[in-house]
Amino acid sequence: MSLVENEQIKLLANALDRASTACFTVGIVTPIAGVLYGIGNFIQIYSWWLASYFAGWLLLAAILHSLARRTLKGLRP
Repeated sequence: MSLVENEQIKLLANALDRASTACFTVGIVTPIAGVLYGIGNFIQIYSWWLASYFAGWLLLAAILHSLARRTLKGLRP
């Protein structure tokens, strides 16, 4: 594997990890901040829907992060 291919793999893994961080921020941190500051209507939403919303975003972030880790396993020192 050439150095260029190694760098391309690292770039892909970084992009996947950044996407997982964005999913976590958009799906979990932002609504929690909205509730804390009284912005939006998350307090009026049913708790089961809100729990599945958070679980879905967290699952998506975890999948993207694990894909990034799996991508990096293909590299050799």
